[in-house]
Amino acid sequence: MSIFSVFALFVFLGAQLTGTKIENPPVTAKIDAPIDVLSVLKKSCFNCHSNETELSWFDHLAPISWRVSADVKRGREVMNFSEWENLSEAEKKGKLWGILNMIKAGKMPLPLYARFHPSARLDISEIETITDYVRSYDINQPNLSKKIAADSEYDYWRNEAIGTKFDRTSPNGIHYSDEFKHWKVISMANLYDNSMRVIFGNDIAVKAIEREEFHPWPEGARVVKAVWEQIEDKYGEFRPGKFINVQLMVKDNKYSNTEGWGFAKFSGVDLVPTGKLANFASKSCISCHRQLAEETGFLFNVPPKINP
Repeated sequence: MSIFSVFALFVFLGAQLTGTKIENPPVTAKIDAPIDVLSVLKKSCFNCHSNETELSWFDHLAPISWRVSADVKRGREVMNFSEWENLSEAEKKGKLWGILNMIKAGKMPLPLYARFHPSARLDISEIETITDYVRSYDINQPNLSKKIAADSEYDYWRNEAIGTKFDRTSPNGIHYSDEFKHWKVISMANLYDNSMRVIFGNDIAVKAIEREEFHPWPEGARVVKAVWEQIEDKYGEFRPGKFINVQLMVKDNKYSNTEGWGFAKFSGVDLVPTGKLANFASKSCISCHRQLAEETGFLFNVPPKINP
């Protein structure tokens, strides 16, 4: 054995002493779903998104264990099926659509994880199982949402819900404003929950995108995503239907726990702010952005730079 091999062996053995141990906290409010759905979730999701993590032998070896530990920590922050029943019905529905969107986009299970854990990959029938479950999951909507047709609902939001009658402020201090209607559209997105999203950026954000100034984004950058249901008219054209929510990201270093981004969401025609505590975004927002949008400074839907 060469000196280099001996040295590499000692480095490897030494690294094992720094391996990160993953603890499984008690399961307090496990998701209650049909058996076939639970079977898919356990196979492909529970290792990172529950308190029932079961690691393979090589997952315990450093440096692999370092990455696995970080993924499990982030996964539980984004969504924990062992604490599922603690969520509100609206949160459950939102997260279920998030699951389906990530699966359909091929982002979940994480491609790197699936490479080393091929049994976690989803086949077509398993994806259909999750799709059927998410699409059939429903909650009681406010009566107002049921009574107002799509066009009049949007008109209500645009002309009435913006006034002084509705003083909308997120728990972390971010105020709703309709000034984004005068900003530049930087992107659009359609997700598998049949929603249509238009993303606006203020002047600071637009210039940052033009310069690819993402690490970090400049102070004062603001991005707004307006979300509607997507409907198809009689001519086969798609257009916005019922208004769903407005989502805001504000670049301000005072939000140090969420990578310098302040998050807010205002839902429904009355623009009800999401979250009960000021730190709501540390679990419900930034975890997903850290996982899937680190390259662009934790912002989704950034137009790519195309060189002529």
